[in-house]
Amino acid sequence: MGKTGKLPYHIPDWKTWKVEDVPELMSLKQRLAAKGLKDPWIRNEVWRFQPGMGKMPWYKLVFKGFGLGAGAFIIAVGLEKLFWKDDDHGH
Repeated sequence: MGKTGKLPYHIPDWKTWKVEDVPELMSLKQRLAAKGLKDPWIRNEVWRFQPGMGKMPWYKLVFKGFGLGAGAFIIAVGLEKLFWKDDDHGH
């Protein structure tokens, strides 16, 4: 947050999310109401349907951080081979 206490991005007020603005969620709300049910947390899903919140490709989801992990693995193996002697107990 820094010294000023302000975030580098804007978090919208929770009151700005309206289920009525999203047709998919309105359909869900109506289907639940037909069964006598309601979801008080449905408003928390509205952000997913806002512009700019597209779906992430599966490969980005599966391999997220793979490059960093592979690099760290190679460095760890290199350091181990460099600094630790073989300890095979004469077998």
